[in-house]
Amino acid sequence: MRLLCLLLLVSLGVCGALRGRDWAHHGASMFADLTVREMRATRAYLHSLPELRLTDARSKTLQKNSILLMELHLPRKHDALKALDHGQAKPERQARVVVQFGNQAQPNITEYIISPLPFPNSHKMKTFKGNRPIRFESRPITASEYVHIVAMLGKITTEAHKLLFETTGGFSFTNCTDRCLTFSDIAPRGLGPGERRSWIMLQKFVEGYFIHPVGFEVLINHRDLDPRQWTVEKVWYNSQYFDSMEELVRKYETGDVEKVKLPDHDDNDLFSTYIPRGQSNSPTDIHGPKLVEPQGPRYHIDRNFVEYAGWSFAYRVRSSAGLQIFDLRFNGERIAYEISLQEAVAFYAGDTPAAMQTKYIDAGWAMGTSTYELAPGIDCPEIATFVDLYHYYDTDKPVHHKNALCIFEMSTGMPLRRHFNSNFQGGYNFFGGLEKTVLVVRTTSTVYNYDYIWDFHFYENGVMESKVSATGYIHATFFTPNGLNYGTKVYNYVLGNLHTHLVHYKVDLDIAGRENSFESIDLKFVNFTNPWSPKNTIVQSKLHRTQHKTERSAAFRFGKKFPRYVHFYNPTEKNKWGHERGYRIQFNSHAHSVLPRGWREENGISWSRYPLAVTRHKDSETTSSSIYSQNDPWEPVVSFEDYIRNNEDIVKQDLVAWVTVGFLHVPHSEDIPNTATPGNSVGFFLRPFNFFNEDPSLASKSTIIVRPGQEGKPKVQRWTPEVIGHCVTDKPFFYNGSYVVV
Repeated sequence: MRLLCLLLLVSLGVCGALRGRDWAHHGASMFADLTVREMRATRAYLHSLPELRLTDARSKTLQKNSILLMELHLPRKHDALKALDHGQAKPERQARVVVQFGNQAQPNITEYIISPLPFPNSHKMKTFKGNRPIRFESRPITASEYVHIVAMLGKITTEAHKLLFETTGGFSFTNCTDRCLTFSDIAPRGLGPGERRSWIMLQKFVEGYFIHPVGFEVLINHRDLDPRQWTVEKVWYNSQYFDSMEELVRKYETGDVEKVKLPDHDDNDLFSTYIPRGQSNSPTDIHGPKLVEPQGPRYHIDRNFVEYAGWSFAYRVRSSAGLQIFDLRFNGERIAYEISLQEAVAFYAGDTPAAMQTKYIDAGWAMGTSTYELAPGIDCPEIATFVDLYHYYDTDKPVHHKNALCIFEMSTGMPLRRHFNSNFQGGYNFFGGLEKTVLVVRTTSTVYNYDYIWDFHFYENGVMESKVSATGYIHATFFTPNGLNYGTKVYNYVLGNLHTHLVHYKVDLDIAGRENSFESIDLKFVNFTNPWSPKNTIVQSKLHRTQHKTERSAAFRFGKKFPRYVHFYNPTEKNKWGHERGYRIQFNSHAHSVLPRGWREENGISWSRYPLAVTRHKDSETTSSSIYSQNDPWEPVVSFEDYIRNNEDIVKQDLVAWVTVGFLHVPHSEDIPNTATPGNSVGFFLRPFNFFNEDPSLASKSTIIVRPGQEGKPKVQRWTPEVIGHCVTDKPFFYNGSYVVV
């Protein structure tokens, strides 16, 4: 009877796991990005509504009503879990659409939820927490607006043609061939809400133009929807400010302004290019090492659903923010409902007005749409599975981004775990080891000059890593002697400006269920009499646990001591050894605050006050930022501080961890031509902490155990093919294990 019951329980467990897998697979499509068909249907539906009076987004006029952004609107968590945990019907798919109404007396931005997809027939307005209105001036800049900015720059540079031509040694903004000027525009666009004033700096239009400033910057007021009303408010030239172009040109002609003459441009100067130069001992007639899959991939992909070594999850690339993971499970058990990139910022300092003003908040540039094609063998291994993405942003048709995401398994060249057990007599008792392989989901965002490489790594021992690596060109301005207080000279007339990168993630954990609690763990020294030598004293560390019962208690400020361990657990679920099953977040970060609390633009990134904040899950608190924060950080539509202001109870609740990682970057000569990824990667780990009864990677059949055999021949125990394959090695595994005097 006992055996029958045991078999029944095992059978139920297996059936439950299979059923859970089927439900996870069934529900993954809830999180899939909009299809081309859904995008076209949504556009057609909105354009059919006469009251909206929509026109093409790419028409040149700014006085128009048009669609700016279209992306998936996520279902409420409660509704999604019905499908994921009970196999019930999935909620209808919906689209979130941002419409800019510029062709009316009071221009505004309105967001709509369109449903059901793929055959929409209804819409409703989407509001933000606290019903904050969206200022029209906070909208992201569009291609149409850039057309008028370029036209205005053409007029400005024509007026200053002689000055620019002489300064740069023959470069001009218009009527040029191979000696052209281009520009970079700076954000936020103003010094307060309701403004739309942009500093623009000119650069030589050569390969890597980001690090070719020419010392000319202009402040344009482009708030009016009629570009004929735009004005120049300030000009900066060679460390001097002028109230108008006329003033600068007049003083230049009369010699009342100190002129600057850049060194003659040398087309053979490779400064900003990728062309190899310098000495290297690496042979050039052979390739470096490559990844192979001797018997094919060990992971499985079905549209946006991925399975690997016990893991399963769904993914999407949100157009406004970027890569996101949903319904993350290990062996069928959910670890997290959502792990998603929310925002990335880079706040600069410098001596020129453009440098002083640069505070990039990248969701405001639709960071998720900057997912350009990945290069096999460079961005991802050649063996990777490449996935196309589709975005609808500032366009009239869906845009196809070929090979913009990749998924691959790689060997790290490091054991996941190993042990050599010596017999201390020149031999060994056994050797055991398991190679460390990891599944990687990767995409990139090239937000103008910077390239962010976004990774999620899934290890066989139940550990997940979220990682961002920064590369691309530095944001550089014209060199001034005072600029050395804010950066490093990297070329004759170029300053690499100091800046801080911060990246924000949402981590909605469901550890053995939704009713989770949160604690921090530190060490305290204890002092007591030595029980086996009473004349002496023992001093050692003791665990000190602090349960955080409210949101304010669990909001850790930068500049304050951060706990050694931060632990999320289910107080009612225990492992075999009586410990609450949990996961902890481990940081790999050097982040710090970018501005004093409450100082102007800092209000738009109030999440940046905290390396970690823990809140109760709410469907009204889906994101920590918005596409409007870049151009109105002073009175943001989404204020993260509101999420913890009510200081709710977080004991046995559905908890969300908000994680901030980042680093300070003081540019240096080795950042030329590009910042390199080594040392410029940050992120965090999700690590099991008594969640399992033992290391779950024991399920891996890639383990190898070696024991001494008869006549000194090692006995190798393995569960995978002995010979890997001719493309790696045709030699079987061999291990000796002895160490002898010679």
